[in-house]
Amino acid sequence: MTAQHVLIMGWDGVRDDVLRAVRTPHLDALAARGFLATVRVHDANPTISGPVWSTMATGVYRDRHGVHDNDFRRNAFDRHPDLLRRVREALPGATTFAAGAWAPLVEEVSGGPLFHEGGYRPPLPAGIEDTDALDQIAAMDESVTARVARELLSADHAAVFAYQLLPDMVGHTEGVTDRYRTAIEACDAHLGVLLAAIDARQARADEDWTVIVLTDHGHRDTGHHGGDSDEERLAWIAAAGPGIHAGSQPVVDHADVLPHVLAALRLPADDELPGFAFGSRP
Repeated sequence: MTAQHVLIMGWDGVRDDVLRAVRTPHLDALAARGFLATVRVHDANPTISGPVWSTMATGVYRDRHGVHDNDFRRNAFDRHPDLLRRVREALPGATTFAAGAWAPLVEEVSGGPLFHEGGYRPPLPAGIEDTDALDQIAAMDESVTARVARELLSADHAAVFAYQLLPDMVGHTEGVTDRYRTAIEACDAHLGVLLAAIDARQARADEDWTVIVLTDHGHRDTGHHGGDSDEERLAWIAAAGPGIHAGSQPVVDHADVLPHVLAALRLPADDELPGFAFGSRP
């Protein structure tokens, strides 16, 4: 029987229109096998990372998961567990993995971790402590990619989450500049590394992989987010894998990621969730 696996990759703060104007060959190839859809951040959430990534992971909005900003201390993750925890609990013996440079996702910081089991957060690589702060973030994203690639090659995780921080940090520091566009292209290069690791797996011929790539919100031209402008509220999701038809243009929402992960891993649907597996939204 073909083994089912899921890779989710988050690119923080990548504005929808800017994404489509830069060079992203790996994301483009993924979208050609499935879809790339504009997503309007649901009105139940602000255009802030904490609430939106929490919705992606738990399948519910801030009124239920309890994360209203980037302070996670009022979370209700005990009642609304993250998707990696759901996978481990539903599949006896299954393992999962999460990695990212933003601490609350994977460490006990500011009420985190979002992912119950925690995960890998890279230290600053040796020798770059005195460099530009954005270069430090770029190095941490590279470390995340390298670690996740090793996990994909050497372990048999049912689901993996890999997170890239640099675009959002450039957006906050400079706004939508050439460096912001270059940061998005760097995320695409990291996606290529992870896809190559999947293809190099020893058991690849006997596996199906669902790959989901998404962002949480956009940025104003001058930088920052949190408001209701289209530049901040228009995000995107790309995905390919079993059951996703090439060239489809489904209406999707951040809350749909968890239901789709359950469907991709052939786990029972949760009727209490507001989202739907990709392509099944009525």
